[in-house]
Amino acid sequence: MGLPLVLVISFFSASVLAFLLTPAMRGLARKLGFMDLPDILKSHREPVPYLGGLSIYAAFMLSAMGALFISGLMGLKPLGLAAGATVVCGLGILDDKKRLSVSTKLLGQIVAAGILIMSGLRLEIIYFPLWANVLLSIVWIVGITNALNMVDIMDGLASSLAAISAATFFFIAVPTGDLFTAVVSVALVGACIGFTGYNWHPASIFMGDAGSLLLGFLLAAISISTSYTAKNDIALLSPLLILAVPIYDTFYVSFLRMARGKSPFRGSHDHFALRLRAIGLADRYVVVVICLVSLVLSEASYIATTVSLLGAAFIYLFTVIVLVAVGRLLSRVET
Repeated sequence: MGLPLVLVISFFSASVLAFLLTPAMRGLARKLGFMDLPDILKSHREPVPYLGGLSIYAAFMLSAMGALFISGLMGLKPLGLAAGATVVCGLGILDDKKRLSVSTKLLGQIVAAGILIMSGLRLEIIYFPLWANVLLSIVWIVGITNALNMVDIMDGLASSLAAISAATFFFIAVPTGDLFTAVVSVALVGACIGFTGYNWHPASIFMGDAGSLLLGFLLAAISISTSYTAKNDIALLSPLLILAVPIYDTFYVSFLRMARGKSPFRGSHDHFALRLRAIGLADRYVVVVICLVSLVLSEASYIATTVSLLGAAFIYLFTVIVLVAVGRLLSRVET
């Protein structure tokens, strides 16, 4: 089967499956009591079902693994990705049903990261010894897993950002002939698109921690499954730009909370998306603005993989300066 057909099958099957499964998960969530109740940190006024993560999981798994199987690419890496994703999604379901402790969630995520690394999906920075690459891989996987979880604070935001990031990884992988990364990336794009229609404001279903942790884990895995350094070595940093929005929000919120003597793990209104709402933007427009920012950053990351080392360095430095300036401005907004 040709490459284009496999990618088309992976994308459309994931989209259709997520679109069909999400209403079923919504009904199941109501029956099982998986309902997100309003509180002081949430904007919705009525309980909302939140098993949407399961529809993303099922759509992605069936589509990606099916496409890899018919392409003859099933092996240790796909199995490791599937096993790790299952652990993370299951962890999220437990956390959605009864809140798990931070240490329990962290331990589960480390186990999932370990499964991924043992399957061969890890950082391979040639300047570092094996132990350093393994340690950095764990930090990266766990960090991105939680970053997507933290940014899931507004209807349609996390799934839209995940779709943009996965699409960028897809466009980087295709020219290199990396079919594994291309297939799993396009399947994730499809699953996110199929789900987002139900999650757009006002959402009829949430993805819950099962979904946001899963998306973070999959993006972390995809980001370390392909190469970026064909033109320059510093392009290794491209995933930082592709995933800049959730990474930025995580550090931004953590810094502000700790500066006020609060735990970075406790919910608050410090997220920059909520600050955009505070200046008068409606939720759906906040999501659109953030997605446009993510698109620009993703395009910058793609360009950084195609230019000289000096050009890539300029892109990264300019982006850091802009993000710091924006952060300073937003920190003055009261939420």
